[in-house]
Amino acid sequence: MSTKKEDLLQSAEKLFYEHGFHSIGLKRIINEANVAVMTMYNHFSSKDELIVEVLKRREKKYFTQLQLQESSDLLSVCIQLAKAHARWLVQNETRGCLFLRAKEEFGCDSSHPIVQVVNQHKSSLLKFFQQKGLTETQAMQLTLLFEGATAMAETEDVEKVGEELIYLTKRVFYTVTDAS
Repeated sequence: MSTKKEDLLQSAEKLFYEHGFHSIGLKRIINEANVAVMTMYNHFSSKDELIVEVLKRREKKYFTQLQLQESSDLLSVCIQLAKAHARWLVQNETRGCLFLRAKEEFGCDSSHPIVQVVNQHKSSLLKFFQQKGLTETQAMQLTLLFEGATAMAETEDVEKVGEELIYLTKRVFYTVTDAS
């Protein structure tokens, strides 16, 4: 990837996360990235295309954060995932889920490319958890814990939120593994 494209993506992600998608124009992104207008259009044909790329890139970073050591123990897998999500929250500020913020701004039109990326991301998260050995129901439960932690990190101490996420994960999945 060219350094100019990287600069555009980094600036756009930062600005979108701090200020939202509609309130940030391409001119501001171009200025922050310190690139020419033509450079922007050489890499992205529209703001929507830039947003889609930002979201896909963020998803890749998030799933990389969630990678864990192999374990056949469901409780261990869930705890490792919860710890990884808690680290993500600490490292990536506390302005909520960029994907849900995108969906809020672009509505629920399922044909909109940005909404499709958001919906696919949430579906991919459930599938990712299932690939780690969770059932469909367990994947949904863990996702709900993660989503709640992400929302609470917006208003509460992020370290405390992470601790509570890990605690609740242990409680929910200890009971599940204990009952098996």
